[in-house]
Amino acid sequence: MSTRPSLPQMPLAVAALLACCLASGAASAADAPAKSSAKPVAKGAKPAARAAKKAPVAVEPTIAEATPDQAKAAEMVYHGLYDCEFQQTVSITQSSKHPAYFDVKASKGLWLMKPVLSSTGAIRLEDVRGETLMVQIASKSMLLNVKSAQRIVDDCVSPKQRELIAEAKAAKAAAEAAAASGGAAAPSTNSLLGTTTTATK
Repeated sequence: MSTRPSLPQMPLAVAALLACCLASGAASAADAPAKSSAKPVAKGAKPAARAAKKAPVAVEPTIAEATPDQAKAAEMVYHGLYDCEFQQTVSITQSSKHPAYFDVKASKGLWLMKPVLSSTGAIRLEDVRGETLMVQIASKSMLLNVKSAQRIVDDCVSPKQRELIAEAKAAKAAAEAAAASGGAAAPSTNSLLGTTTTATK
């Protein structure tokens, strides 16, 4: 019985080297870290937006107690709603917090003002913050911006000033009539007949 020839056997040294290489490759593959699916954090990322800067808090001025002169001037201030040029209005009311002071309101502005009697007889309403000024004379008032030296609103007339204007016109008319009648001859006109006669004293 014949026997089949056997395959040549691999030298032991080569087999051992191959086994060593395979074992090393498997160990390297096992030790390799798995790829992370998470995206890396970008360098230099900007921080969250800073909170908006807070507006500076307005410091309330110290309101001094009214002096006797201020109280006297306050009695001469014309209260109420003023009709001004260009259909604007100004409101002046007694302050509910500070005696002998006034709240002056025009458009979107509101000011606390101190009355002062000037040497000319005019009343000055001075803003306690030094921003505005209301000047009151017999026939009208005006609101000024002290810092910009510009008028905020002009030709303002209160109900009291309107009465004074009417009284002044009536007094002027009466004075003119008295002056005319005090002459040597006073003309008398008959409007119905359209004739004029002269009466002598």
